[in-house]
Order: sequence, then C-alpha cells, then structure tokens
Amino acid sequence: MGEPSKSSNIYKYCTGRMMYINVAVCLSVLLLVIGLSVGLTVRPFKGRDALDSAPLIDGHNDLPYNLYGKLNNKLSDYPFESDLTHDDVWGKTACSTCYTDLPRLKAGKVGGQFWVAYVSCSSQYKDSVQLTLRQIDVIRRFVERYPANLQFITAAEDIEPTWRSGKIASMIGVEGGHSLDSSLAILRLYYDLGVRYVTLTHTCNTPWADASPMDDGYVYNLTEFGQTVVYEMNRIGMLVDLSHVSHNVMRDVLAITRAPVIFSHSSAFSVCGHYRNVPDDVLHLVKKNNGIVMVNFYSEFVNCNSSRNATMEDVIKHINHIRNLIGVDHVGIGGDYDGVGSMPVGLDDVSKYPNLFDRLYESREGEPTWTKEDLEKLAGRNFIRVFQAVEAVRDSLKSESPREDVITGNELYIAQKREGLNPGSCQSAIEWNDVNTTDIEQSVSLSTITNKARVYRSLEVEGC
Repeated sequence: MGEPSKSSNIYKYCTGRMMYINVAVCLSVLLLVIGLSVGLTVRPFKGRDALDSAPLIDGHNDLPYNLYGKLNNKLSDYPFESDLTHDDVWGKTACSTCYTDLPRLKAGKVGGQFWVAYVSCSSQYKDSVQLTLRQIDVIRRFVERYPANLQFITAAEDIEPTWRSGKIASMIGVEGGHSLDSSLAILRLYYDLGVRYVTLTHTCNTPWADASPMDDGYVYNLTEFGQTVVYEMNRIGMLVDLSHVSHNVMRDVLAITRAPVIFSHSSAFSVCGHYRNVPDDVLHLVKKNNGIVMVNFYSEFVNCNSSRNATMEDVIKHINHIRNLIGVDHVGIGGDYDGVGSMPVGLDDVSKYPNLFDRLYESREGEPTWTKEDLEKLAGRNFIRVFQAVEAVRDSLKSESPREDVITGNELYIAQKREGLNPGSCQSAIEWNDVNTTDIEQSVSLSTITNKARVYRSLEVEGC
C-alpha cells in the first residue's frame, strides 16, 4: 500500500484536534454550570448558624414559677405545644412575665435550658423546702410530659447528644439559698433529685450569706457556715451560682471555692450599675476561677437610662464588655425569661436568640470580632466546660466524707429576729435547745440594723 497523502493527514489531524477542543469546551461549560448552581444555593454565614453547630444553653428560665402562680402546677391546663404569643391567658398582653412555649423555643434554637425552682423569700423560715420540692417536682413532670421535645439531664456529657437528637436538654436550678433552710442535708437531697445549681441567695439574706440589695454593704457577708455550704457544693458537684448575692459575697466565695462558679443570669456593673450586676474586679476573679457570667436580658439590669426603652444593643454592650475585659471563654447566656416583666426590644421572647447572634457576628466598629467558634462558646460550650470542671472537682473529692456541720441556733435566732419574726416559733430541731436568748440580746445590738438591711426583707425584685 502506498503512503497516505498529505491532505488526508491534515484532515485527520484537524478532526482530532476539533474533538479535543469540543470536549474541553463542554467540560468548561459543565463546570461553569455546576459552579453557578452551587453558588446559587450557598449563602453567607450568619451568626445564628453557630446555633446549628453548638447548643444554645440558657442559664435561667422561670416558667415553673408561672406554672405555680397561674395553675398551682396543674400541667394539664398549660398548652406548652401551642404558640402562646397572643393567648388570652399566657399571651404578652394578658401576662407581662410570659415569654415561653415550645414553638418559640424551637424558633429560638434553644438546645439546653435550666428550668428554675424558685420560691418567694416570704417562705424563708416557714415552708420554703416544701414549696421548693413542689417546684422540683413540677419541672420533672413537665419534662417527662414532652418526651419528644425535652429530656432531663444531670451530667455535662449528656447535653450535646440530647441536643443533637432534636431535644432540649433540660436541667434544674434552685434559685435562692433560703430554699436550703440552712441545711446541708437538704442541699444533698436536692442534688439527688437532679438539681445542678443553687443560687446562694435571692433578694433576701440567708443567715449565712448576704443578698444583692446589700451592694457593697453587709449584714453577714459569707459566714463560716456559708463557707461550709460552698465547700459541700464543691464536694457533691453542685454548681455554685452567684447571681443575686451581694458583691462582697461574690468576692468571698471566689476566694474559697475549689470549683468554677457561674452567674446564671447577671450582667456587667460597669455598663449598668445595678446591684444585681457583676463589678469589674469580680469579673477578673471569675476569669482566674475559670468560671462564667451568663448575661441577663432583664431591661432594668441592662439599661440604667430610664429615659428610653432597653434594646438588644444594651445586652450586646454587656456581652462585649465581659468579653473585652476577661475573654470570650467566660461569657454565656442567661435570659431570665418568665421571671421578669420587661424585656429589651429585639429580645421580646425566647424565639429571639438567633437575632442576637446575627447581630454579634456583624461586629460593628469598635466592637470585638465574633468568629463562629466564639459564638459557639457564648452559646453553650463555655457553660459545658464549666459544668465538666465542676464534675471533675467532685470526682477528685470522692474520698471526702459528707460534711456534718449544723448552723447554730444563735445564728438562726439573730437572723429571724432581724426578720421581725418570733425566733424558733416554727422550729423544733435540737440546735434550738442551746439558744440562750439573754446572752444574744446582750451581745448583739439587733436595733442597729441599717435601713438597707431592712429593705431586703420586703423587697421582691422583679428579676427572679
């Protein structure tokens, strides 16, 4: 056979080259189409997206107290699974302290919630323990009533698995040391019932610790028995909550605690000088302690300017102040929903958390930059770290025996006298047998109580 002609070779070369060009063009077009389609489905990151990768854990919700006040804890009459925004009983017009239901919790991307067993300070020295047990009971029954949406949690390791399963990790806090009735036994039994934090005081002093209305003043500060309460909380793994205590008690506790502390719902005193908020020197101690301040949303605690309504911007100032002063590892969220009668514009109910995280991610001029990791810490990872550390301290103290200290009858006598009560009239415990009223009256001038000390007795601050 003869050799192919030059024209034949050129034809084959050109045909093959065109085929490669066509394939390359087709691949380019295909890649372009894929790129465009992917581009159309991808949206920029928003702050709320951090709540899809880390659980939002709120440190304080007083819904159980509303259940008590409105229904005497009859859960069958509470329509939790309905949006109650405009409900005739639970809606914002009918109930100034009602902000919570299941649809709004879902919209708020809530992954973990401390439901609070709170009873009024008026129950101190009377039926505070019985009433607290009723609130612990209603929280447990409430969680069990909605197994598809809520799950009772008592350990840090169970929070994220519960949240990833689509349920809200539900925990119990007891708000106010008066619920202990000055008894370490009651403290331990609360822990056995699933309580995982105790707020050392509410708006009333206990016989062993001063409440927040004392500001930087004092009646007792933290007594020797109060120190024992803290030590025993450390030993059993109960989170020590310093919201509501006086500034001096904050300092006293942070000087002795062996475990990190929490402020379940408090803000920054430098931003709003309300006694319920945390001074800067205490914030530095919280960092040293490796604890956390979970920022409160209550309007009067975040905005000290009475000439205008509080807004979400006020809450952001508190969060950023704490972050700037002691770092992003020591700040969290403690909304105080259902415990107060006024919330900032933009944080009107439990559905609004995502808006807060969107706004933080914007990082406006003069504000710190919030990364996805930072927002995850704020949402819940900081709290989980603290909870784990408290459990680690508990485990390290397993060799210690339960403390058997009993507060003295003299201390109880003085405290009840200051309350204007007839000391011991409602008590029969053996510590009262050794009370010498004559010696007490001679050694302690009970008439020298300051006006401020009298105020706390009747004061029921709206922020529960």
